[in-house]
Amino acid sequence: QVQLVESGGGLVQAGGSLKLSCAASGDTICISAMGWYRQAPGKERELVAGIPSGGSTYYADSVKGRFTISRDNAKTTVYLQMNSLKPEDTAVYYCNAESSPVQAMCVQFDYWGQGTQVTVSS
Repeated sequence: QVQLVESGGGLVQAGGSLKLSCAASGDTICISAMGWYRQAPGKERELVAGIPSGGSTYYADSVKGRFTISRDNAKTTVYLQMNSLKPEDTAVYYCNAESSPVQAMCVQFDYWGQGTQVTVSS
């Protein structure tokens, strides 16, 4: 089992910055990739940024150059630095962790945080 706790959301004016964090606990050894999704009212959930244990990061075209995803040395916490925020960035942001069978105890499963609200005013 993996538990994810998100923090850092809030209200910011257009052009401002926020930094989201997501702390994983439980069977963190099972986690391979982590990422951030967002969902705005009336819209589908979309992948914003992803970061695997190894390899290149991924960014949606809409946030490329403005957002930066990172992980700590233990790879149990993932961050999303959001700069030059726009009103269209307003959404609930969800942390995601992919559990993969990298160990015998690990199952293949996707875990989700509770979500944190980001509101960008014009």
